[in-house]
Amino acid sequence: MKNIENLIQKAVELQSNGLTSRQIADELNVSRDTVTWLLTRAKKDVSTPAPKDISVNWANIGKNAYRLRNISKVLCDLVLESMEQTEDDVDLIVGIGLSGVPLASLMAEELGTDLAIFHAHYDPADDRSLKGDFSGNFSTVRGKKCVIVDDVITSGSTMTGVVKRIHEEGGKPVAIAVLVDKKGAEVISDVPVRPLVRIVRVD
Repeated sequence: MKNIENLIQKAVELQSNGLTSRQIADELNVSRDTVTWLLTRAKKDVSTPAPKDISVNWANIGKNAYRLRNISKVLCDLVLESMEQTEDDVDLIVGIGLSGVPLASLMAEELGTDLAIFHAHYDPADDRSLKGDFSGNFSTVRGKKCVIVDDVITSGSTMTGVVKRIHEEGGKPVAIAVLVDKKGAEVISDVPVRPLVRIVRVD
């Protein structure tokens, strides 16, 4: 119960700082439904059951550059294994801001590829419609075979949107690498998903 109370407190704090439910979900690595439940529960004692979700706290990796580098090497190994299976290669690592950027930077260095950064954001009026674009300070995706990197896949909507944007910009997504796949997806938008950990629900 203490972990739930901590999540409630953090969700309320983030909301008071002006973050949207989507941004809170991204920060806490939970679904938007869970954020709604946390914020509702903070206002009063609710008896409705919590959404089926898993909170992912990877701060023990993120706060330590040595651990980040080694986890990035593991993700590189998973990507290379995927490339062998698909007989493809990779020219570019695309990090999804904010959490995917440090992993993507280290992976690009390890694999000797270019680096692109995608800044995802959502229209406050339509929390499910991905906006965002590639930073002009990094590589272009045009004509490149791209590996997309992020920390966690929850619903897959952000990843689906980024795959679409890469196609629109003339790139080819060849793999997705994440720390945790909470969706349990083998592929998203026809792109293979290579997680360090895949969550599979047994009902």
